[in-house]
Amino acid sequence: MFDRLTIRIFTIFFLTIAFFLMLVMLLPNFDSRNLTYLANKEKDSGNLLAKQIEKELVNVPKNSFRWWMRFIVVMDNYQKPGQFLFIVTPNEQIITADSNHIDLVKNFNEKSHNVNDPAKKIYDSQEIIGPFLIHYTDQDYQLYILQSASDIQSQFANLVFDHPFLLLSLTMLASSPFLLWLSWSIAKPARRLKKAADRVAKGNLQEWPELEQIGSSEYKATGSSFNHMLRELKRMQELQQQLLSDISHELRTPLTRLQLATSLLRRKQGESKEVVRINSEALKLDSMIGDLLSLARQQYDNNEVRELKQIDVLFKSVLDNAVFEAEQIGKKFTIEHIPTNITILCYPDALCSALENVIRNAFRYSRSEIEVNFAVNQHSLTITIDDDGLGVQHDELEQIFRPFYRTSEARDRESGGTGLGLAIVSNSVTRDNGTVKAEKSHLGGLRIVIVLPIYKY
Repeated sequence: MFDRLTIRIFTIFFLTIAFFLMLVMLLPNFDSRNLTYLANKEKDSGNLLAKQIEKELVNVPKNSFRWWMRFIVVMDNYQKPGQFLFIVTPNEQIITADSNHIDLVKNFNEKSHNVNDPAKKIYDSQEIIGPFLIHYTDQDYQLYILQSASDIQSQFANLVFDHPFLLLSLTMLASSPFLLWLSWSIAKPARRLKKAADRVAKGNLQEWPELEQIGSSEYKATGSSFNHMLRELKRMQELQQQLLSDISHELRTPLTRLQLATSLLRRKQGESKEVVRINSEALKLDSMIGDLLSLARQQYDNNEVRELKQIDVLFKSVLDNAVFEAEQIGKKFTIEHIPTNITILCYPDALCSALENVIRNAFRYSRSEIEVNFAVNQHSLTITIDDDGLGVQHDELEQIFRPFYRTSEARDRESGGTGLGLAIVSNSVTRDNGTVKAEKSHLGGLRIVIVLPIYKY
């Protein structure tokens, strides 16, 4: 039953409350200033002193002139250094040579007045013991002894015992590490589950057997369900990959026949608008199938390895090829502020392909100018690719990263695209924990903004 999380939390809460209550109730009993009853040795010593004084008082006539002065003389003879003796008469009068502590004796007399059970109480650095019976002229008198305390607790302890809220606060403070440890141990399976969920969010569908073995029964059941979900996701992923592979094969077989038939038709009848259109659409369909499979492989292939790469080294070949291509087609291509000592953790081939895809789109849709800019801040690298083409309508900027999305302007299928290029770019950047968005460019066309986290050693 204790394996259930509800029972664990309730038990810990109940025991904690019980511990605090018991501590608050019992701890004041350890205050050495409390009234305590005498041990036999102290009681015998006090009674012996009372008997000795009693023998001397027999010689003091009752109601003689200043008879109480004789009491003081007798007490002075028997009190030890550092001691003060007090005798309380039947009518509550106190006879003593030390009038400075009469109030203490009165206070103690109210708490301890049973001669059969004498007690002791500490007042600051002194203690009062008594009462002890003295029989004089057929009446009972009480003897109290004031002396230096043998067991004085610290001022801090006095402060704690005198202020219950301070005592409670110190108790809570002392128990905080234990309670924090309990909270940490209860939440430990939840942290493991979150860690596993974060891995899944990044595309890692590896099972976590320890989730079914650690924690309460609720956490174990959740871990079992979580692993079952991962197995189903992995199975569905494999089925989807297999389906895409089968579709690719089944589509490309008749597509190859169509291209072959088109070539034979061209050879027999020569060129015609219809043959050119059939061949063009067949090539677009083949390109679309290739892009679709590339997107699927990026989304579901977890066998790639992420690597640490310097930006200038990673994108060197992509940018060099872009410079060469711009020269061939007569367009202005500018690269600004490429960093030389910035490192990122990425899938190198996919990220290079994404940047190349964006630059080629800029070449395709620009009129005469393309600009690539790199900006670095404390935590991230921002890459912007601008062109001076027709651009995209503002309400379509967020939609162009969806697969097969077509804009209402010139960036459509008629210009040669398959509608999957920016979807592949978005997926590649997201896999590296980055973001990508589209904006209106200062050159008049479209701006693609890629933000990637910088790796901190």
